Amino acid sequence: MSSREKLMEIITQKIIHYLMKDRCMEVDEAMNLFYNSIVWEKLHDEETGLYLESPLYVYDLLKNEIRNGRLVQEEI
Repeated sequence: MSSREKLMEIITQKIIHYLMKDRCMEVDEAMNLFYNSIVWEKLHDEETGLYLESPLYVYDLLKNEIRNGRLVQEEI
């Protein structure tokens, strides 16, 4: 497993954990939600470099996608 794949796996595990904790989801629900998201696609697209970001940053992107129905990076 490459370093990139390890980073993506760590981020994925943490996001599934966050979903289970924050949204009281079962593991299969959390996995289904994340694996079917645009954020998951972008995480696995090497060109985006998203796998280099922190799990919390990626989770914030997912929360914004869920809230807006599409991937939106909100400005601070």
